[in-house]
Amino acid sequence: MKRILVWFGFFALLPFAAAQRLPELAVPENYKLSFAPDFQKDNFEGEETISVRVLKTTPEIVLNSAEIEFQEATISSGETTQQAKITLDRQKETATLAFSTPVNAGPAKIHIKYTGILNNELRGLYLGKDRDGRKYAVTQFEATDARRAFPSFDEPGYKATFDVSVVAEDGMVAISNGKVLSDTAGPGEAKHTVTFTTTAKMSSYLVALAVGHFESVEGEADGIQIRVWGPPGTKQNDGYALEVSEWCMKYFNQYFGIQYPFEKLDMIGLPDFSAGAMENTGFITYRQAELQLDDQHASVELRKRVAVVIAHEMAHQWFGDLVTMRWWDDIWLNEGFASWMETKAVGAWKPEWHFELEDVEDTTASLNSDSLRNTRPIHQAAETPAEIQELFDGIAYDKAASVLRMLEAYLGPERFRAGVNQYLTEHSYGNATADDFWRTLAKVSKEPVDKIMPTFVQQPGAPMVSVRTQCLGGSTVVTLSQRRYFSDRRMFEAGSKELWQVPVCVKEGGEGETGHEKCVLLTKKEESVTLPGCGSWVMANAGAHGYYRSGYSSDAIRAMGRSLEHELTQSERIVLLGDSWASVRVGEQQIGDYLALAEGVRSDRTRAVLSQVTAKLEYISNYLVSDADRQEYEQWVRRLLTPVAAELGWQPKAGESDETKSLRARVLHTLGYAGRDPDAIAKARQLTERALQDPASIDSTVAFTAFSLAAENGDAILYDKVMTKLQSRGSSLESYYLYFQTLSKFHDPKLLRRTLDYAVSPAVRSQDTLGMIAAVMRNFAGAKLAWDFVRMHWPEIEKIGGGFTSAEVVAATGVFCDAEMHEQVRSFFAQHDVPTAERTLKLSLESIHNCTDLKSQQTPELSTWLQQKGSASGK
Repeated sequence: MKRILVWFGFFALLPFAAAQRLPELAVPENYKLSFAPDFQKDNFEGEETISVRVLKTTPEIVLNSAEIEFQEATISSGETTQQAKITLDRQKETATLAFSTPVNAGPAKIHIKYTGILNNELRGLYLGKDRDGRKYAVTQFEATDARRAFPSFDEPGYKATFDVSVVAEDGMVAISNGKVLSDTAGPGEAKHTVTFTTTAKMSSYLVALAVGHFESVEGEADGIQIRVWGPPGTKQNDGYALEVSEWCMKYFNQYFGIQYPFEKLDMIGLPDFSAGAMENTGFITYRQAELQLDDQHASVELRKRVAVVIAHEMAHQWFGDLVTMRWWDDIWLNEGFASWMETKAVGAWKPEWHFELEDVEDTTASLNSDSLRNTRPIHQAAETPAEIQELFDGIAYDKAASVLRMLEAYLGPERFRAGVNQYLTEHSYGNATADDFWRTLAKVSKEPVDKIMPTFVQQPGAPMVSVRTQCLGGSTVVTLSQRRYFSDRRMFEAGSKELWQVPVCVKEGGEGETGHEKCVLLTKKEESVTLPGCGSWVMANAGAHGYYRSGYSSDAIRAMGRSLEHELTQSERIVLLGDSWASVRVGEQQIGDYLALAEGVRSDRTRAVLSQVTAKLEYISNYLVSDADRQEYEQWVRRLLTPVAAELGWQPKAGESDETKSLRARVLHTLGYAGRDPDAIAKARQLTERALQDPASIDSTVAFTAFSLAAENGDAILYDKVMTKLQSRGSSLESYYLYFQTLSKFHDPKLLRRTLDYAVSPAVRSQDTLGMIAAVMRNFAGAKLAWDFVRMHWPEIEKIGGGFTSAEVVAATGVFCDAEMHEQVRSFFAQHDVPTAERTLKLSLESIHNCTDLKSQQTPELSTWLQQKGSASGK
């Protein structure tokens, strides 16, 4: 499953059952499932036969079931068929089928007739509507919602085959995991029955079904049929997704050495969908905006996003579907591997997008979130559905992918690939654990993978590897020491007991005989390594593959700063900037050291490098600059960025790269936002006004920058124009979400209040409501307003969220940066429990505390540095 990064999904909103694993009484082997949705009553009739293997003589069998009304249930064993007495436990989401005569061990068949609801909660078998109001029914089962569509052994370890059939209205299409085996008229008038082929062995959460008015385009790769589906009138936007999926199919077949293990691949874009996408076996479901696009006019970022989401879900067909984790505590085996593989596939297709640098950016971002005291280990116990749902976080996706990239670099790409493919071969169509994975890699590579990986998977956080150097007899003795890095300054100073086995590569540079590199496995708190020659600095993450922070003295940072552009690779520059900022956060360096480093990359035109700088400049503008220093800081930002902005301009040039287009968007926004550059602000308003009249008049990649700057400085007249465009029909999905997101960027409180009111109105799809509220909260000018709105409208927000608010709203409270807001957030959620966001709340409170501490420590230092810069420039 792919998470929504900006407009967060709806799947974590709802009340969940208490802990309950099924008793080990029987194992399913096959389900025969029949569904008959009724779009007049918004419910469905279901019938199923589960072929099971009873493990021991038992008077009862327990299934998962939720919001299902049983009509009858029987079990047949041998020559005997008997009725079951059904006892429901709504809290545990189970149905116990009790029999008057115990059922003996061996094969048996459970037959159930039942009805269910087509809910509006975007889970189970739920009801959606397209833009023209046509209803459709579709499934979303991960993690624990197959039980809402059919009584089942709804745990990932219970793999079985599935035979699915659907009774649909004439004119409606039915799509499922298997190919269509038959499509016959009836039963009754205006109905037809679609029967699908038997699936491969798979877990219940991977079953999928869609019934509605859809259209498709079709292609193939390596003999596998691929179809891309969407609502009527949208198939002209399917071509890009088809092209990406055909490439990925060939790439994965070649990389894994295992041909695509299912008989076809359908993909569908849905107007109402919770997550970004879901990797159902042979039938991947997507939020419509994550699949369909106008390839002639789409922004670079959207084309990259759609390609990555497709690659992620297709990688799951091997990691997650062919081989599935045994239990949810190893969900990282699914999501981490798919996240690791997604950029590998798309990067091979579009090398000019430089995903090798985005991987380093992702690792840096993951290290930031992993520096909090309340982070979790990659492997995390979880029993209740709420606990399971909270595992779908940045640790399972981004940290796991980063650790895998480090391991791949340590072993070498080919040895790593050989181990991965051996793992897939050994566990095909079955279940596996983390232990299975790293034992296989250790066996294949003959390296201590089974010793390294547990230190990164089974304990939280990440190490900082600090560097001390000494020149002795013409050689450099490098002393490496490790300790857990906390962004909480006091916790970092106090230290902790964790110890990692860290693959570290060091690189020597600066004056003298340099350029030497050496890689070691750091297994102790402190170890030394010797390099020939005596340079002026040693970098502790050469190649930028490591999942750790590096700690340097201010002198070493300044020395590396002088070598940035001619001795450090682009990846290493990203790492150095991130490590310097991490040291600033805990007082190991001053903010001036970081800003001097930022000045050192002013002539760099690498998007990923400059994006690291621009993001921090906006953070500093929001939180660390005092009112007295505001003007001086803005002048410094303008001096730093105006040359590159002038070089880039607002309009793309013939033949320029996609990376340059993306760089333009980042630099110009920071120049206007943190630098308050009047020319940038005026140009943004001009381009926005023109684009509202003619969307084709602006490059789509810079459009969000222009609209954001215009909104941040905008008035009610502009707001009304954006709202009018949002509510008009005919806009592309990308344009719709451009207007939608722009509403959260205004700074006028009255306009932001209108945005918040709009967010909870029927005009906004439920999947987008809480994301819009969170976006206003993440707007520095609207944070307090949105927080007050959340508190005032809590019952309404709970209703939209089905009983619990989204983890996204809780996470957004981490934008605050003062003690009073820390107490408000803590107090409010102490009285309003959010089971799916317990850890998220702790992380948010910790972020508020850390920001408050950073402001107290570095705001005076920033003031001093700005004064010195002003004096040096003659002001």
